[in-house]
Amino acid sequence: MITAIVFIQAEVSRLSDIAEQIADIDGVSEVYSVTGELDLVAMVRVRQIDDVAAVVADRLNKVDGVVSTQTQIAYRAYSQHDLEDAFSIGL
Repeated sequence: MITAIVFIQAEVSRLSDIAEQIADIDGVSEVYSVTGELDLVAMVRVRQIDDVAAVVADRLNKVDGVVSTQTQIAYRAYSQHDLEDAFSIGL
């Protein structure tokens, strides 16, 4: 599994709509609004490195209101968590 972290600058007046459109892209697992110089951070999780280009360059960058992106590829994970298990506690 390839994980890419995408730093996004976007039109602030439409941030919620832009974030929702990005979150709907296959391969995007999470989108966070953040403080600081960036507006959004998206986590992309795909099977092959070529899929990163398909998600980021072909789809995410073309969402209306995305001003610029910077993509970082993760090459080693030092901690793992299972969000599905965490959210299912008590069900």
